[in-house]
Formats: sequence, structure tokens, C-alpha cells
Amino acid sequence: MDQPQLLSLGLIVVALALFAWGRLRHDLVAVLALLLAVYGGLVPAEQAFLGFGHPAVITVACVLVLSQALTASGAVELLAHRLLPADASVTWQILVLGGLGALVSAVMNNVGALALIMPVAIAAARRGGHSPSLVLMPLALMTMLGGLLTLIGTPSNLVVSDFRRRALGEPFQLFDITLIGLMVTLLGLLYAAFLGWRLLPARKPPQAEELFGIASYITEARVGTASPALGKSFAEIEAAMLEPETRLFGLVRGSHRIPSTAWWERAQAGDVLVFEAAPQVFPRILERLKLESLANPELAQEAIAGEGRTLVEAVVQPRALIAGLTAEEMRLRSRYGVTLVAMSRQGEGSGGRLKDLRFEIGDVLLLQGAPAPLAAAMAALGLLPLAERDLPMKRRHWLPAVGFFALAIGAIAAGLAAPAVALATAVAGLLVTRTMKLSEAYNAVDWPVVVLLGAMLPVGGTLESTGATQVIAGWLLDVGRAVQPWMVLVLVLGVAMLISNVVNNAATAVMMSPIAVALAKGLKVSPDPFLMAVAVGVTMALMTPIGHQNNTLVMGPGGYRFGDYWRFGLLLQVAVLLLGAPMILLAFPF
Repeated sequence: MDQPQLLSLGLIVVALALFAWGRLRHDLVAVLALLLAVYGGLVPAEQAFLGFGHPAVITVACVLVLSQALTASGAVELLAHRLLPADASVTWQILVLGGLGALVSAVMNNVGALALIMPVAIAAARRGGHSPSLVLMPLALMTMLGGLLTLIGTPSNLVVSDFRRRALGEPFQLFDITLIGLMVTLLGLLYAAFLGWRLLPARKPPQAEELFGIASYITEARVGTASPALGKSFAEIEAAMLEPETRLFGLVRGSHRIPSTAWWERAQAGDVLVFEAAPQVFPRILERLKLESLANPELAQEAIAGEGRTLVEAVVQPRALIAGLTAEEMRLRSRYGVTLVAMSRQGEGSGGRLKDLRFEIGDVLLLQGAPAPLAAAMAALGLLPLAERDLPMKRRHWLPAVGFFALAIGAIAAGLAAPAVALATAVAGLLVTRTMKLSEAYNAVDWPVVVLLGAMLPVGGTLESTGATQVIAGWLLDVGRAVQPWMVLVLVLGVAMLISNVVNNAATAVMMSPIAVALAKGLKVSPDPFLMAVAVGVTMALMTPIGHQNNTLVMGPGGYRFGDYWRFGLLLQVAVLLLGAPMILLAFPF
């Protein structure tokens, strides 16, 4: 290998290692890789940022905007309620909700599809008397596999299609992937509905107080005439407690409950303070502030969620504004009028002062506040409510959202317009008709994904421009010449599966696609089966919570642990590895 090839391959290996390490965000890793490619002379400076105008990147951004419009319309939620009986079994819930999730994710963002149906799934599980953990991981699986049903179902499909355009002069069409996608999706649905859920832990349905263990830590005490808390504000009382495991929620004055967000209030004699404290520090707080213990968990619960205030469980979504910040940095009380009551990470309590904990994707938060501020805060912060609540939700009229999206899909299928142009036209239609505000459209775009694709496409292109793909393909062909081409196809499928469990699927597709094309040329067969193997393989990120954002999103609400993922996904990955090559070759022969 010459120097440019070594540099290109080394850059890809370093990027893969950083993606797998996970300490740096994927979009930051991609930008760093692009800059290194420019400084190393692999990518001309004037071409460094052309990837951000690539049709695949524009298509992904438009799909994200249209997905948000469909979500806001409420049409999918209504359909889910109509299809799902109140007494549905676990198998039937997975068949209905998983099938619907797959269909929805065929034309919208995978994460958006999961966020849309997950609250319905949790509510249905609770009505059926079984744990949401039995249905959430299957739902995450189906919203990932549904991306294989159309070209626009997931960004990795568009990446694979672009490499076909480079190899053969024509990209894949909208429904070229549908046959193989349908076979894989049906296999996944049958597996999840009849076998997969039985491999998952049936943990207790997490009601709010059960999920966070509130009752055992919420305590109350009366302010006496000699108490140092007398005449102090909530912030001053909380500071005077001097204990790391305490948090003041508010007070009860006669028949009135005053939340801690009422910063102007001062404690009076006879007020009942409601606060969270670890059992071992509670006596010290009583002595320090000369309070009278009135331990009564029922009154404490009423104080938290009383008089027009409610408790809401919500999960931190990908690209949430709150991710990476603390409650204190976000100023939840003063800025949004809501109080963080508790947090659960991977099914366990926070174990520390909530104001100092940094929120991560998948964290489950218990928030308190009035319904209107809660709904506004969750929308602004990127939080997904985990159960159907009586909150004022903004519903757009479904007809414009569905209509513009359907027209765009029809134009793409008929070959009247390229995907990026047709979808951008649909977005323009939503904005012109005021079905969606311009600010909502910008907020709907998952910018880290856009940056990741825009930066990685030129980096992945260095494998081709330097000839590194031919060298790597030559190594694989030395092994593959002794076996049949279908065995090499299985190898590509397996490697794509393995990498996608620790690396973003779009980034994996960028790195694997040129190698797949070079292998096909070396074997003198069509590149289509090998590119389809990459598309299928990078979608099968089932064995780790970090393989796909959907896996991360269900971890907290489902109370899953790391081992639950490979226990659920291993058999399906083996099945796809064994049956994937025949299914791919049925749709795309050599």
C-alpha cells in the first residue's frame, strides 16, 4: 500500500475506534475525520464540505421534517388505538404495534416512529397487566427493520444507494429494496412476537412511584415557632438542610399546597415541608431545623401532584436539548416552571443529587408541574412522555401532512422527481400552507445525523480515490477465491452486523459500501447483492444498547440491562446471517 492508501485506511480505523469508544459524539468524530482528511491531502479543501449538499443528506433532512409533521398530526396514534384491543396479549400487541411501527418507519425517521408508538405500547402493556419490558425492545427492533422497506426508510439506505450510483451510474429506486426488506421485517416480526419477547425479563410494570421508589424517600415535617426555617424561602431552607441527598418539593399550608417553584413564599409556623431525604439523614435534618416529623407517604404524594399539578414520566430522546446538561444548568424551575422529582437510569434510581446529574439519552425523568407548562417544557427539551396523560397536546390537521408526504412518495415512485427534490417540495408545501412553522421545521432536523453524513461521505470517498478499497477487496478475495461468491456475501453481511453494534449504522454504511462494490468487481458479479448485504447488516444493530438510538431510547423505560440486548438479538442475528444470503439473492441475483 502506498502512503495515501495507508493514510485513508488509518483514518477510517481511527474513526471506527472513536465511534466505538463513545466518549466523543458521532458528529464530532466525523468532522474531526474530515478535517484530518483535508490536512492529510486526501480531500481537496475546496471539496471538503460538498457532502453537506449531497442529495442523500438533503433527503434525510427532509424526511425528518416530514416525520415531525406526521407525528404532530396524531394520525398514527389514532390508528394504533383503533387496531389494538384493550385486552390484547403480548403477542398480539407486538404484532399490531410492531407491524405498525415497521410501516411507519418505512417513510419516516426510525427514532420518530418509535417515539410515536412507544407511549401507546406502554399504556397497552399496563392495561394488559404485563411489563412494558416485554414489548418495548421488540418495538425498537421493528422500527429499525421497517427502515428497510423503502429507500428513504433510513439514512444508511441512501448511502448504499449513492455508492451504487457511483458504481453503475444509477442509484437504487424507491422500492428496489422493498422485497428483501419485507422478508427481513416479517422474519423479525414473527421472531419478536412468538419467541423473542419470551427471552426478555418480565420486570414489574413501572408506575411512577414504583419506578423511582418515591414513597420511601419522600418525607414531611412541620415548621414550629422555634424552627430556623421560619421566614426562609425554599432555596434558603434547602441550603440549610446541608445534606447531599435532600431536595425540597414544597409545603402544605392548611388545605393549600405550594410548590417549590413559588420562590416568593416564606415558611410560616405550622407549614408542612415536603422533601426527599435518605433515611439516614432525615433525623439530622429534623434536629438541625427543629422540625416535627409527620411521616405520611400518602400526604406527601398529594403534595407533589395536587391542585392542578401533575406528575409525568418522560424519556430523554436523541438530540434532546437537555442531554449532556444538569437540571441546575437548565434552570428547570425558573425557566420552564417544572420540577425534576426523580430520575432513573437503566432502570435504577439516580443515587445522587439530581441537580448535579447530567442527563443522558434514555434517562427517564419524573417531572412535576401544571399541565400546560409541562407539555411546553417537554416539547422544548426534547422529552418523550412515556404514558398517555391528560396533557394539552397540539394536534395538526392530518390531511396536509399525509397528503404532501403521499404526493412526494408518488412522484419518487413514478420517477417524476429525485427523492431530495420531491421531499423538499413536500416540506415547502407544509411551510407555505402553514401546516408547520419554519421554526418547527428547523427543530425537527436531527442535525448530528446531518453533520455525520455530510462529513463522512467525503471521508468514505477517500477509500475509493486512493485505491484503498481495491487493496482491502484484494485481501478478502484472496480468502474468497477458495469459496463460492455467496459465502463472501455472508462474510460482508456478518461484518456489517458486527460493526453496526458499536458504530452508527450510517457511518458503517459509508465505510462498508465501497468495499462491497470492490468485492463485486473482483468476483465479476453484480454489486447489488453486496450493497444489499451492507444495507441489511447495518440495520441489525440488535445486541447492544449503543448500536442504534432506538435501543438506547427503550433502555430506561424498559428497565433493560446490557445483557438483555444480546439475549434478545443473538438468535435473530444468527437467523438473518443464515437466511440473509438466500433472501438477498432471491431479490438481487448475482
